[in-house]
Amino acid sequence: MTRVKICGITNVEDALAAVECGADAIGFIFASSPRRVDACAAKRISDKLPPFITRVGVFTDANPGLLQVAEVCGLDVIQLHGEQSEDFAKSIQASRRIIRVVRVKDKKSLTQLKGYPSADAYLLDTYSKDARGGTGKTFDWEIAVKAKEFGKPLILSGGLNPENVAEAVKLVRPYAVDVSSGVESSPGKKDLIKMKELIENVRKADSTA
Repeated sequence: MTRVKICGITNVEDALAAVECGADAIGFIFASSPRRVDACAAKRISDKLPPFITRVGVFTDANPGLLQVAEVCGLDVIQLHGEQSEDFAKSIQASRRIIRVVRVKDKKSLTQLKGYPSADAYLLDTYSKDARGGTGKTFDWEIAVKAKEFGKPLILSGGLNPENVAEAVKLVRPYAVDVSSGVESSPGKKDLIKMKELIENVRKADSTA
């Protein structure tokens, strides 16, 4: 079954709605973004989530203080969405699982995965010179299929929405999909109908496996 992470959560109402729709994981962005939250807000949301929902923190810098944020907010997984070193990733991996992100421009982008051997999972997002994520744009999903050869759980992101997610799941068969802007009514505010439709379409695609 393809897991679903709803990222860029900024409030309790959206978090609980995502869970009600069937999300497996909730993502908090601790970096420059319209969806950015601070530790206090993330803790407030995290505390309201039921058990068995994975809490993921997205970071773009190599600040050792992120472990303190992770502890305060009850984060289960750290998503490194920048160019943090492998040594830095290993230094925090003793207490948290690590997702390493590669922003895909073309097939050559996959060579970056070789630099992240300790990652627990890889996430592929769409490259943009203007933003590290949340662009609402897709990339060539055949590249994601190729990335599965690296032997790590693969999380597919970048421009996914209710209309295209089934096609993506059928082609790539990823471990998980990660969606933010594709289920929003405005940056940082999720749309209940879009979240429900997206997750339903993921489940329908799973059933065709």
